Formats: sequence, structure tokens, C-alpha cells
Amino acid sequence: MYSRIRELRKDRDLSQAEIAKHLGMSQTGYSKYETGENDIPTQILIALAKFFQTSIDYLLGLTDVRKPYPRT
Repeated sequence: MYSRIRELRKDRDLSQAEIAKHLGMSQTGYSKYETGENDIPTQILIALAKFFQTSIDYLLGLTDVRKPYPRT
């Protein structure tokens, strides 16, 4: 899971500080998510999935399909 959020960030050429700012947190706090030092809270997973336009299942490594699920 942690490598997925790092890959998505790097694919968009964004820094940890830029993602952290979007999430309203410090760069250090976000960095701990990418390294796996801290678990990612549900609200942050939702925000990351929306930001990267993917599903939480993709972020968690439960699927390799990057495309988000259709909204019902």
C-alpha cells in the first residue's frame, strides 16, 4: 500500500510537501504514511483516492486496476 501512494505521487511529479499541503498536514506526517511508519487513517485514504482519481482498493493493493469505481 505504501509504495502505491509513493508511485502515484511520483507519477504526477509532486513532492511530499505538496501532497501534505493538500491533505492539511505536515510533510513529515505524510512521509510516515509513505514509509509505512504510520497507518493511514480512513479519511486520508479517501482523500488520496479522490486526489489521485483511483479506488481505495487500488491504494491498499487489493486490485491492480487504477481506474476508480463508477459512482452510483
